[in-house]
Amino acid sequence: MKKYRPTSKGFVSIGTVVDKVLVQCRPNANQALIRIWDRWEAAVGNDVASNARPAAFKGDLLLIHVSNSSWLHHLRFLEKELIRKINLALGGEYIRRVKFKIGPC
Repeated sequence: MKKYRPTSKGFVSIGTVVDKVLVQCRPNANQALIRIWDRWEAAVGNDVASNARPAAFKGDLLLIHVSNSSWLHHLRFLEKELIRKINLALGGEYIRRVKFKIGPC
């Protein structure tokens, strides 16, 4: 039986592995959108980031999970401003629509 031995290169974070896989599997526009998870709090501010998180994207649509119906209602009023801030953080016009849904934040 062969024993497991760690490589001399050391460990790599799962985020590094996932980023490499996504770069190979996604078009360039989607690669830019992947950065939203890293830049979310800076883009939308602490209050929103505490109650809403990006969940998924498809084309120019970003699905955002919110903590409760009050935040869902509040963020609908801020929709255009959020889109502007997100696109600014991503460095391009990637998001044109957002959809809010109550879900895990």
